[in-house]
Amino acid sequence: MRRSIDELRTFYGEPTGALVRRLLARRLNDAWGEATNSDVLGIGYATPWLDAFVGARRVVAAMPGGQGVEQWPTVGRNRTLLVDDRRLPFAAGSFDRILLIHALEEADDPAALLTEAVRALAPTGRIILVAAARGGLWARAENTPFGHGRPFTRRQLERLVREAGLEPAAWSQTLYVPPWTPLLSLADGFEQVGRRVAPGAAGLILLEASRQTYARLRPSGHAQRVRNPNLTPQPIARTPASDA
Repeated sequence: MRRSIDELRTFYGEPTGALVRRLLARRLNDAWGEATNSDVLGIGYATPWLDAFVGARRVVAAMPGGQGVEQWPTVGRNRTLLVDDRRLPFAAGSFDRILLIHALEEADDPAALLTEAVRALAPTGRIILVAAARGGLWARAENTPFGHGRPFTRRQLERLVREAGLEPAAWSQTLYVPPWTPLLSLADGFEQVGRRVAPGAAGLILLEASRQTYARLRPSGHAQRVRNPNLTPQPIARTPASDA
């Protein structure tokens, strides 16, 4: 069962949600910036981040049934709609950028949802999946939206996008601070330290994928590390079995 639109809106209106919004926005800006002259689709509950794409040609928010829908933006023409996440009402190849947030974890069929998202993706388009990290503390915090549904490992997300016909391009993590109110003011410090000494403690995983291959495999089977300007800290690479 999905978190309701009222629960999500309330969470992002509180200090904890505002922190999540800020940290995730930083990673999305690293990846896409303003997505100038692009058609952008947000699936799930993406409206807290869609305002950042000020240079986009068109921005649409698709909210799945079971969650509910809100008007967005609050001023001007509404650009949200309620959808069946197994049958999105968009023509094939309609969007240059697709962002999934609060979409996969509580989907009845994550693979079917992603297949529909890929159908709506332009041939040269890019997609970012944001999901609660299985090993992070936020996936256990039931007072947040990340503590519900199924969290993912990076390897699981890689497998999911490959099965949908895409190739993982880059990845990143954020939300290293534990979901405890007394520590939230130290979040920026946790971000700096966590990436270096405790990468498994991140609360969110971001995986970017496209129809192009960014990680080139050597004949030995090990991924060659390629500088990628999108997500940080590093481009995608094959993960060991221990990540599963």
